[in-house]
Amino acid sequence: MIIIGIDPGTAKIGYGVISKEKKLKCLDYGIITTNNSLTQGQRLRKLHLELLRLLSRYSPDVLAIEKLYFFKNFKTALPVSEAKGVILLTAAKKRIPVQELTPLQVKMGICGYGRASKKQIQKMIKEILGLDKIPRPDDAADALSIAVCYAVKKF
Repeated sequence: MIIIGIDPGTAKIGYGVISKEKKLKCLDYGIITTNNSLTQGQRLRKLHLELLRLLSRYSPDVLAIEKLYFFKNFKTALPVSEAKGVILLTAAKKRIPVQELTPLQVKMGICGYGRASKKQIQKMIKEILGLDKIPRPDDAADALSIAVCYAVKKF
């Protein structure tokens, strides 16, 4: 089974691709970046095209994405929600099922503790996937944690 995890955003969208056979294996991770000099429509189009490339390359069985339910900054809420809409539409067009996970579910699934810090989660992801170092940037590490949480289904 191939799982792609997505940490939605507008400037940086994290992704992490893992396989689940007898054990979990990291296939790829990184970020899709969009330049803030582009219009929002152009940024969303770039996100769509880059995500299509990833989905075509890895043919995931499922896309796991962070569920957006709370924003500290209202100015970022709408653009991130628009980006998430593009991600969901892109997955639907490729007929890839989507599973949404809250940050609390991810923390509980990875660390067993709902108030786990980013550092704690990143260290666990490194160990679970047998990586040489903690994945960077943070958006990619977050996406991997979403994929791993879905894979172990501890939510």
